[in-house]
Order: sequence, then structure tokens, then C-alpha cells
Amino acid sequence: MGGNIYIYIAVMALVTYLIRMIPLTLIKKEITNTFIRSFLYYVPYVTLSVMTFPAILDSTGNLLSGAAGFAAAVLLAFFGKSLFKVSVIAVLVSAAVLVAEIFIA
Repeated sequence: MGGNIYIYIAVMALVTYLIRMIPLTLIKKEITNTFIRSFLYYVPYVTLSVMTFPAILDSTGNLLSGAAGFAAAVLLAFFGKSLFKVSVIAVLVSAAVLVAEIFIA
């Protein structure tokens, strides 16, 4: 990367600006297509999930402990537990699996 850092920053700023401004300027009326509306509704959730899921599995440095914590969180969330309980129990399960793996190996 032997270029000018300010050129890189300017190009990134321009691309970010265009991505945000083009839809605002081209789409004047309300979107009525139900497929497009439902697609756009779920985009933030999918984006957050795609960014978070790999971090969950790599959080402890061991795939098994991360997957165990994730499975515990999914089960608790499925049964309607609060966000605080889900978070605390997922961390405890991941820590317990990690500690067990350290002592077993």
C-alpha cells in the first residue's frame, strides 16, 4: 500500500456518501411492493447477525465453547427468557466448557 492515505479516505467517503444519497434522490415515492418492503425490513437484522455470529464462535478461542454458549443462548431465547438471563448464562456456559477443556486436555 504505497499510496497517499488521504486519497483512500476520500474515496471511501465518496463511496459511503453515494451509497446513502442515491436511494434518497432516486426513490421519491413510497415503496409499495411487499417483497421489497419485507426484504428491506430484515436487512439490519441480517447484517447484525452476519457480523456477530463469527465473533460468538471465536470469542473464547475454541469453537466448542463458543458453540456451546451460542446453543445455550438460542435455547433460552427460544423459551422467552430475558436478554440479561440469556447473556449471563451463555457466558457462564462458554466459560464452563472452556475451563473443562483446559483441565481435560
